Amino acid sequence: MTAPAVTQLNAGGTVPLLSVRNLRVEFPSRRGTLVAIDDVSFDIARGEVLGVVGESGAGKSLTGAAIIGLLEPPGRIAGGEILLDGERIDNLRADKLRRLRGRRIAMIFQDPLTSLNPLYTVGQHLVETMLTHLDLSPAAARERALALLDEVGIPAPAQRIDHYPHQFSGGMRQRVVIALALCAEPELIIADEPTTALDVSVQAQIIALLRRLCRQHHTAVMLITHDMGVIAETADRVAVMYAGRLVEIGPVVDVVRAPAHPYTRGLMGSIPVLGAEVERLVQIDGAMPRLTAIPAGCAFNPRCAQAFARCRDARPPLIGAGMTRAACWLHAPGAAASPAPAALRYGRGEQP
Repeated sequence: MTAPAVTQLNAGGTVPLLSVRNLRVEFPSRRGTLVAIDDVSFDIARGEVLGVVGESGAGKSLTGAAIIGLLEPPGRIAGGEILLDGERIDNLRADKLRRLRGRRIAMIFQDPLTSLNPLYTVGQHLVETMLTHLDLSPAAARERALALLDEVGIPAPAQRIDHYPHQFSGGMRQRVVIALALCAEPELIIADEPTTALDVSVQAQIIALLRRLCRQHHTAVMLITHDMGVIAETADRVAVMYAGRLVEIGPVVDVVRAPAHPYTRGLMGSIPVLGAEVERLVQIDGAMPRLTAIPAGCAFNPRCAQAFARCRDARPPLIGAGMTRAACWLHAPGAAASPAPAALRYGRGEQP
């Protein structure tokens, strides 16, 4: 018999909006079972932006898809629990999960064209979603749609509401998708690479919009991206993923200024800093391991300049490292932590 879910309180003594506990996602295949997400746990509070960052293939988008119940077959949740406001949702029936999507959890995808039906006007998208999830009349839904388009910065919403997706630019389409995510007043928004396809100036506008809407609506946001710059500008906390595992989590200021995991240090060191004279940026040698060849111990150990015997034999848990927690044996009690290589210590413009 499965033990009942245990809801954990956050530091403020309240139940977090989203709790992911020991999540495991598998893909059965003819060659065996591939583990894509392995023992991932984190919380998101109401009104908080949690950034989830890592290289392509780290498992960021799969984690988001698992939470909202959109895993592509044969992918499946093979272990762990997902709780929304203290209630378990990973074992809901398909019909209940459909009612949950859009109403309590919404998703913003990387390419807005995949989220919008080209045969429907923007107004039809918004009104139909609201009529499905909210107790509104068609007239009231249209009024709310106009207000949302204005709120997300669509100019002349009374005219644009009857336009089709192809009549909007990429940045404007992404604003429409954000309005679509907000229209049923969800408690959690999962934003999967929402700025990747946009130019830098539009990226900044979308980041500012997401943060403002999060504060105004007190909505929790799980922001999935590979861009540490976006995370630094938007998130309150950051979770760093590697090979389907969580390697570091903590307040974004602390992770950016003093990353505790060698992989996080490599990510931060690869970002150029304005005004800093650095001969060469940090390079993380090697590549993310395939699911069929994840090494024993710490998955990052073949690429880590600080790896020692324990890293190759035993998988590290998340260990307290200052204000953050890192899955690294260098922070274990009594560990003889060797200093970071010069390339990692001075990759962001610091001088020896």
